Amino acid sequence: MAAVNSYRSEPRLCAQQVFEALPPLFAEQRLRLGLQPAGDLQAEVAAKGYPMASVQAISLSGPRDVQGAMQALRDSFCSLLLSPEFVDFALSREGREWRIVLARPLLASRLDAPRVEGEALLVLLNSARSQARQCGGQAFAAAPALRWSAVLAGVAEGHSRAMANRNFFAHRGEDGSIPGDRVELAGYSASLVGENLAAALDSPQRVLQAWLDSPAHCANLMNARFREAGIAYAVDPKSAAGIYWTALFAAP
Repeated sequence: MAAVNSYRSEPRLCAQQVFEALPPLFAEQRLRLGLQPAGDLQAEVAAKGYPMASVQAISLSGPRDVQGAMQALRDSFCSLLLSPEFVDFALSREGREWRIVLARPLLASRLDAPRVEGEALLVLLNSARSQARQCGGQAFAAAPALRWSAVLAGVAEGHSRAMANRNFFAHRGEDGSIPGDRVELAGYSASLVGENLAAALDSPQRVLQAWLDSPAHCANLMNARFREAGIAYAVDPKSAAGIYWTALFAAP
């Protein structure tokens, strides 16, 4: 799982498509289904008591070690490893036989309005910023609390809604805009803009933990140069990930 999460932690080119850096997958023991498929993957997962929204299994035969397995995964299954749809992971292995299961649970939390949950996430985020921490190989001192910006929250909600409704996951919008463009178009004058994205996570607590566990996302939220933030989510049951979060950080 560490090797898979390291692979997901940076933008990657896969199948002629650029995939964004993703927060790490969570270990989920209920997805350890053994090496021999029972026939119906969804039935296997349901029998384990996992509240499944989507699931995929990858079987490998031949790799001697993690390095060999990762090479096979990168060569043949990169789009699955880099999909924001999945948040949980389990591995079964015997010798040179491997079976990896990736899944997303049903949205369990009853969320309040997008910006209300965004403000709740900012409270958690500011608590995290108040403590010095290590983000991958980079050390950060405690940072001042970020102020809530209604303008940034509106831009964040718009991008989350676009991702949910159009079923994509990227900092670049389908119109070609990048975060700085969207902030400027909203009339916000910024000297510095940053953005964190998350998908398929159904609570502010899980989103924050995913970002703290991801070196690039962690570095963004610990950046002391940022002064304001706006955060919001959007849901579309027809989308691959179900729920999409956008956090915008800026220095006016």
